Order: sequence, then structure tokens, then C-alpha cells
Amino acid sequence: MTCTRGGPGDPLGAKDRRDMVDGVEMFKRFYEQENKHRRLAWFFSLGMCHLKANFDTRAMELILGTQQATCLLLFNDADELTFSDIVQRLNLAEDDTGRVLHSLACAKHKILLKEPANKTIGKTDKFMFNNKFTNVSKRLKIPLPPVDEKKKVIEDVDKDRRYAIDAAIVRTMKSRKSVAPRMRHLGIYPSLGSVILFPRGHAFCSAPEAPT
Repeated sequence: MTCTRGGPGDPLGAKDRRDMVDGVEMFKRFYEQENKHRRLAWFFSLGMCHLKANFDTRAMELILGTQQATCLLLFNDADELTFSDIVQRLNLAEDDTGRVLHSLACAKHKILLKEPANKTIGKTDKFMFNNKFTNVSKRLKIPLPPVDEKKKVIEDVDKDRRYAIDAAIVRTMKSRKSVAPRMRHLGIYPSLGSVILFPRGHAFCSAPEAPT
């Protein structure tokens, strides 16, 4: 996938999985040798994996996201992990880790068991591999719960606005060494026109004082 504008990607979430990290680094070196003027960014949250899970009854093929697969691979080396352990080893934010664990421990197909056995993910929960899991199908797709895109967009916009307002204040104060508070507002608003859409018909400040 080629992007004209893109971020740095998102973390693999596999600090302890050298097999996955080594594979990524190997392809990165190959890509950078063949494409000198391009930058490679990995978006692992968009990836899919086919993972073979060995349960007591039989082996099954799980179709899930890269971050979900990475989470399950942690239980190859541990019988029990806490929420904090998984956050640290996956190198993901707590919200993203909670979504991953919810899909594996609280959804229809409970690949993981959790304590306490409820439908929510808590910071003090403990997780174990459910080796007794069984299903009539040999291949299962484990979807991630949807992200609240509207909430995430609002949070990102608010963050961008906060930085823009701070920068506008700094520029105004640098250009006008001494200015009355009400005049300062008039200097800030025009520079924020491309970031914040001010509704018409509203008074945002009273009339400016005459400069002295």
C-alpha cells in the first residue's frame, strides 16, 4: 500500500517475539535496499494472520489480526498473564490492549479465560489460555470489536486545536510585545481560521479597548 501522507505506522507489539521482529526487520532491510528513496511504515493494526492453535481436543486455525495473534503467542511462554503484563509485552496503549483482550476472552469464541469471568476488561484481570476450547468448525475468524471512530476523531481534533491555539498565542505575543488582553484576542482569532470554524452570529469578545 502506497501513501502520499502517512504517519510512522503503529507498533508491532511483539517486543518479546523475536521471530516476528526478525522477520519484519529482514523485510525492511530488503525493501530499503531496493527502494532508496521510499520510507516503509508498518500498520500492524490492519494486518491479518492465520494462527494454528493446539487445543486439547484438536488443532484449529484461527483467523485474526496481527495484534491478536501476537497476544496469543505470549501464552506460549506463560501459563498466566495479568493485564499489566500484556500491556507491557505488547507495547500497546491500554485501550488497544483492552480491545484485543476483549475479542479473545469476552466475545463468542473464548480463546482466553479471565479472572474474574465477566464481560469487561479490568486492569487487575488475569488471563489464561483456554486449552479446553472446542468448536465444530476447524477454522474460526476472531474479529476485533469496532473502534468508536467518532470519539477518536474528536479527541484527535481537540489535541490538534490545543497545539494550534498555543502556537497562535506565542506568535501574537512575539509580534506584539505589549498588548491589552482584548486586543490579544483579535490577534489570535484570524490565525486560527483554518483550524477552528467559529460560528457566525456569536460574540466572542467585547469591543477592543483603544490602545494607549
